[in-house]
Amino acid sequence: MKNSNGKLIQILLDGNKYIRMACFIIICFIVLGSNQAFAQPNITVPNLQLSIDGASSPEETVNSLQLLSLLTILSLAPAILIMVTSFTRIIIVLSFLRNALATQQTPPTQVLIGLALFLTFFIMAPVASEINQNALQPFLNQEITQQQAVEEAMDPLREFMFRQTREKDLALFIEASNSEVSENFQVEDIKTTTLIPAFIISELKTAFQMGFVLFIPFIVLDMVVASVLMSMGMMMLPPAMISLPFKLMLFVMVDGWNVLIKSLLLSFK
Repeated sequence: MKNSNGKLIQILLDGNKYIRMACFIIICFIVLGSNQAFAQPNITVPNLQLSIDGASSPEETVNSLQLLSLLTILSLAPAILIMVTSFTRIIIVLSFLRNALATQQTPPTQVLIGLALFLTFFIMAPVASEINQNALQPFLNQEITQQQAVEEAMDPLREFMFRQTREKDLALFIEASNSEVSENFQVEDIKTTTLIPAFIISELKTAFQMGFVLFIPFIVLDMVVASVLMSMGMMMLPPAMISLPFKLMLFVMVDGWNVLIKSLLLSFK
């Protein structure tokens, strides 16, 4: 009986040893397989080089310089879009409106910028169409040179800026640049470097004037609410908290967005 029990215990011990060996082998296979599965693939990394080689002709150097100039202009495209189009006036007026309503970050800045961009595209569409017709398409069809295309593209843009610029602002930069321009000057008599800054400060002045007009009804409403609260003895209650719903109600009742956008569009006529 004892011998049989001893054989049974020996068989169990041998079985546990075999089970341990089998588990060890399975774990080894799992570890090796996972290492192969998560191993980084052999990716060939490209070698980028920037070198200056000798040109076989002057035309190759000119083409490289033109490409470099084009890339520089594309990097400045956002600033050009802001400064020489209607975007500046629109975004400043919209910012004044948000401050007048005292709605903090409502509408969000992204919404105001998007609205200003689409309004800019709408207002500048005739100018862009003229540029495409007189400059871009003839240049792509190789009917005019690159210099002629740039000059043709600047003409409608200069005309737009000239219509929106005050004579006083133009006179300031004409005098500062010591340019000889007659009193009855036209857009052809003014340099682009003189026209652009004059256009920008004219846009800023116009935007601030429209912002001042926007503030007046909301300031009056704030004063009325503050006077009512003081007469009721509610000194600790912020007037801005009470006047905000009335501002929103007033703005919605007069269809403020329609009136504001219409005023912006008519200001560029």
